Amino acid sequence: MKAEIRKIAVFVEEVHSEMGKTISPPTRKAAAVAVIKNPFAGQYVEDLTLLMDIGAELGGLLGEKCVAALGILPAQAESYGKAALVGENGELEHAAALLHPTLGKPLRAAVEKGAALVPSSKKRGGPGQVLDIPLGHKDAAYVRSHFDGMEVSLNDAPRANEIMVAVAITDSGRPLPRVGGLKTSEIEGKDGLR
Repeated sequence: MKAEIRKIAVFVEEVHSEMGKTISPPTRKAAAVAVIKNPFAGQYVEDLTLLMDIGAELGGLLGEKCVAALGILPAQAESYGKAALVGENGELEHAAALLHPTLGKPLRAAVEKGAALVPSSKKRGGPGQVLDIPLGHKDAAYVRSHFDGMEVSLNDAPRANEIMVAVAITDSGRPLPRVGGLKTSEIEGKDGLR
């Protein structure tokens, strides 16, 4: 493994009630977060291949941890997203290298398919800062019921020379969705849009 992981944290959120209405079954989200050493902290490096390779490692690892935390089969995952928070001695491009070229393929394998783009966010910050992980349906971008997000934070991460990398997966959409859009029963899952 190329990633130097200091810690991994896994969060599960279940919504059982919203606006006085029972949500049954509850909507559920899971996030898995890895805190890794930034191999390029404090320096400009032209070739970010090492971070891209680490992204591939983390996509599968974190995706599998989310699926396990939800207690579902990979095919039962409905939404996904990814995010990274770079410590102060890093740059946003370090987050981009982790998230974009190679993290998606192993994440898609962890959720069986994933025709749609994986929503992402990146930012720079310090320990305890909130990282927002955007969510969208894994197979069809036009499923508005699954436009959502999940927040995570760790009181001791990221340190100046670290990066906090997160993946979130759901087994459902938002509670009480009613803003239209494509229904999950209408998904074709061919072009990532419908």
